[in-house]
Amino acid sequence: MTESVLTQGAMRNNSFDVLSEQLLAQEKQRVQRGELSAASVGILKNRLDAHVLPHFKYIPPSQVTPMMMDAFVKRLTDSQLSSTTVSQYLVVVRKLLKLAIRHGFLREVPELPSIKVASQPRSMLSLREYAAVVRTANRLCRRGGKAPEVKASTLKRDRFWVQPRHLSLPPDMAWAIRFMVNSFVRPGDLRQLKHKHVQVVRGASLYLRMTLPETKRHDAPMVTLSPAVRVYEAALAKAQREGFGGPDDYVFLPAEKDRNYALAVLGFWFKWVMREAGVAPEDTSGRLRTLYCLRHTSIMFRLLYGQGIDMLTLARNARTSVQMIERFYASALDGEMNVAMLQSRRTSKKKA
Repeated sequence: MTESVLTQGAMRNNSFDVLSEQLLAQEKQRVQRGELSAASVGILKNRLDAHVLPHFKYIPPSQVTPMMMDAFVKRLTDSQLSSTTVSQYLVVVRKLLKLAIRHGFLREVPELPSIKVASQPRSMLSLREYAAVVRTANRLCRRGGKAPEVKASTLKRDRFWVQPRHLSLPPDMAWAIRFMVNSFVRPGDLRQLKHKHVQVVRGASLYLRMTLPETKRHDAPMVTLSPAVRVYEAALAKAQREGFGGPDDYVFLPAEKDRNYALAVLGFWFKWVMREAGVAPEDTSGRLRTLYCLRHTSIMFRLLYGQGIDMLTLARNARTSVQMIERFYASALDGEMNVAMLQSRRTSKKKA
């Protein structure tokens, strides 16, 4: 047995717990080298804690078989994870098994289940629905009504709970809706957006230049449509009246230092506004409408209504790729959405 593949290397490393620590350390080194974003390490740790380590807790990497991997995929499927997420979990397990090979516990990675990844475009708002939620947000702000409490129990809350001061709608909600649809930002960008990241540009075109922190390995500046300028200036004026508005202050909900909570509040308000506006919480395909649907709406409005929009320019400005635009945005386009363009005719050239 001294030459067995199962006894090579330090046996204490023949554990998914140990290999997970090593994998996290390697990924953090990649962050230091600029190969990976810090957020990716957080996502990796969440996946390890949520399913990988609980499932493989008592299984040494040296004993993993294809049947065990089938059982792992069943666990993920039973948890109602999408095919894309299941595929990403398998990538994590594959990395751990490759570490096991380096330690000598395995000769090769066991056969992994084949997962067909189905592209699932996010939901969006139509022009009518977008106008309705903006009008409703403004109306609720003026009226000063109270939103229903999510939880009223004094016991430990496992889910998000809105603090009483956030049961009335301030102008931030209407601003956030309009800003996202006119700036292409993700909700995570909105959460971290500070005044030092924003510059108003007045020239042949009026827009905001945003130098946001890197997201998904994209760090190029983003530019907005002109309506975002009016939203930003209104938010800045209100912030300055309340003692905020400095370079390191946040643009939306600047008084909230817990930015995860601030984003959750915006999500709660958005659901409230949609309900009051009569906008369904799901689209016709059953996809939930969350704050993220505003980014999808932003990109789709440019594809639908932008004159001669260049896909590459749109993708780079939205900090994504042309492939992602085609898979998750343009894939939702149909002929009826641009029937006027389909029916248009070229004008004949006049003879000199």
